[in-house]
Amino acid sequence: MVGGIDVLADDMSINGAVEPLPEDFDATAIIKDPLPPVVEGNGIVKGETQISKEKEKREIVLGRNIHTMCLEVTEPDADDEVTGDREAHMASVLAKYKRSLTERTKYHLGYPYNLDFDYGALSQLQHFSINNLGDPFIESNYGVHSRQFEVGVLDWFARLWELDKNEYWGYITNCGTEGNLHGILVGREVFPDGILYASRESHYSIFKAARMYRMECVKVETLCSGEIDCDDFKAKLLCHQDKPAIINVNIGTTVKGAVDDLDLVIKKLEEAGFSQDRFYIHCDGALFGLMMPFVKRAPKVTFKKPIGSVSVSGHKFVGCPMPCGVQITRLEHINALSRNVEYLASRDATIMGSRNGHAPLFLWYTLNRKGYRGFQKEVQKCLRNAHYFKDRLVEAGIGAMLNELSSTVVFERPHDEEFIRKWQLACKGNIAHVVVMPNVTIEKLDDFLNELLQKRAAWFQDGKCQPYCIASDVGLGCT
Repeated sequence: MVGGIDVLADDMSINGAVEPLPEDFDATAIIKDPLPPVVEGNGIVKGETQISKEKEKREIVLGRNIHTMCLEVTEPDADDEVTGDREAHMASVLAKYKRSLTERTKYHLGYPYNLDFDYGALSQLQHFSINNLGDPFIESNYGVHSRQFEVGVLDWFARLWELDKNEYWGYITNCGTEGNLHGILVGREVFPDGILYASRESHYSIFKAARMYRMECVKVETLCSGEIDCDDFKAKLLCHQDKPAIINVNIGTTVKGAVDDLDLVIKKLEEAGFSQDRFYIHCDGALFGLMMPFVKRAPKVTFKKPIGSVSVSGHKFVGCPMPCGVQITRLEHINALSRNVEYLASRDATIMGSRNGHAPLFLWYTLNRKGYRGFQKEVQKCLRNAHYFKDRLVEAGIGAMLNELSSTVVFERPHDEEFIRKWQLACKGNIAHVVVMPNVTIEKLDDFLNELLQKRAAWFQDGKCQPYCIASDVGLGCT
């Protein structure tokens, strides 16, 4: 799943109106937004905010994202239906926006989205309001749904993770976070007094779940690779032997792409005296959950092991054009969570009520087109290109790290925020990363590295500025 640094603000107010998009707006240009002012520890913006009386701007409170424009929604003129001016204007705006998206897609490297897809065959279905509200396996009175496609997708994933049709329950979620929220919720319902254990490098949605469900949460230390420190995990289990354990296992961490050792986690639970009826394991496989089954030396994620649920994102490696995900759990667990809803003529066991009925169509279409062999080829391509990129960084004298089972290449953070925004890099502290997806070619990686080397020559030419050392982040010596 995609992560970020939590940013809290006491005041997120907006000053004044927002200027509509100008007629001469060039959507293909790369917008060079100014950096926000530095925010002091007391929350006060460093330096006075200059606000023009003629043209007010949004007040920047926290964060780097700055929106100085918006597309205003206005009321149609009385004669719009006759003149057609409004339709022409909206068509022009959308055409400019499409060009903008095309341009920005060229410079997408930092977030795990597969942008290599073509769903033209499904455009004929965009005219329908498809809603899979309720339980996927219990048809609602609402007839415009895609449950037959959804169940087909769920069956495919159940086979992938070795769980029989009659023993699983699941649904297609609206995003990877929802899958995590559901998996942790099932664990909490199975063990109402259970303690949630998660490594410090788990996705932020895991800790969001703990806050939402008012669960006691124990953060476990990690190794330099980003993998959970199982010795620390066992030590913390021993401090709470009186309560059941609900564990989040990462199948690829957000920043470093580290894969937790599921077998070792289970072994530590047993060593700490936790029998299988006293723990619940949720596997967060947002990105790598669909990649690991096709890597021969990778630890196997399977329901033949004592796990409770697995979730993956559909808009990441699969390449669905809209956020979605898949959540699979054991059928025996879901009864503790579900309730009958007469209004739906179905059963409520999902986080959301209404659910996007188009997402199952996209997932079903891709799974049928690619199949297991297609995904295996794409996984091999991603891993091969990731190793190529990491090696080139090291050869260029840039500190870099790549976990063995990962396509996430970690390297020293660039010094130019404009460069970071251009290539849409994800950063945390002194490190940044590139996630090598099926749409990321060798040519694109070379273009990025060549530009990075040019920028570095300018950043460090006078010796006043030095590359960030990533040793403390990844446990490697700085180059």
